[in-house]
Amino acid sequence: HTIYHQTITATGRLSSAEPNLQNIPMRTEQGRLIRKVFVPQGGWIFVDADYSQIELRILAHMSDDAGLMEAYEEGRDIHRMTAARVFHKSFEDVTPDERRNAKAVNFGIVYGISSFGLSNDLRISREEAKSYMDKYFATYPGVKEYQEKAVKEAKENGYASTLFHRRRPMPEFGSSNFMQRKFGERVAMNAPIQGSAADIMKIAMIRVFKRLKRELPDARMCLQIHDELLLEVPEKDRERAGEILSYEMEHAAKLKVRLEVDCHEGTDWYEAK
Repeated sequence: HTIYHQTITATGRLSSAEPNLQNIPMRTEQGRLIRKVFVPQGGWIFVDADYSQIELRILAHMSDDAGLMEAYEEGRDIHRMTAARVFHKSFEDVTPDERRNAKAVNFGIVYGISSFGLSNDLRISREEAKSYMDKYFATYPGVKEYQEKAVKEAKENGYASTLFHRRRPMPEFGSSNFMQRKFGERVAMNAPIQGSAADIMKIAMIRVFKRLKRELPDARMCLQIHDELLLEVPEKDRERAGEILSYEMEHAAKLKVRLEVDCHEGTDWYEAK
């Protein structure tokens, strides 16, 4: 079994080693097939759940942006909605390429991406990438305000803080190196979001563990892969395990927008995912 470390990453995420089971390929179908070799014992089944866009939901909560919160309250496709607003099109007329570009912007903003970084990711000109980002911030002004406030407070306090008041020291701002200070700004924007997601997952793990111990003592929590939890349960308990897993993950924290998880089951990890 893998070994989990709680104090390796700066953001508070768990890290995995010997072997690193948080690094099983997922971006290609060939890579995902590796998950087929992970199977439960005979008569048991895997139940898997992962958070749906947890970091974007935390961004909506922390920025208090009306547009982002509206998208999640209405249960709409956030990437398609962003594309519609950025490209001034109807929701239905958004093309797959426009949605893909909007998705890159949505997730890039969480990590404090620059126009240079976005241009590399999308293979477009820097000017076009800057235009995308300007339109994004015009669409979701609360996000820009959140980022500026996060950087200002981190510089004043010397740390960035998660929703649960866990601090990430920010020595980068004291550096004489300009690039280090700019890196510090990106960390100040992202650490509260990624760190809060890590906190929420750990709370969810405790809640799930306690429920399983009380109600399904044979079930086991096998893996945590950042936003994903994998259980191994007797087949007769599959439905109840899915209910417990989904409920406890979705109720691990009370945000202004609802946390949602996608839950699946399977006879191997590939099928369960």
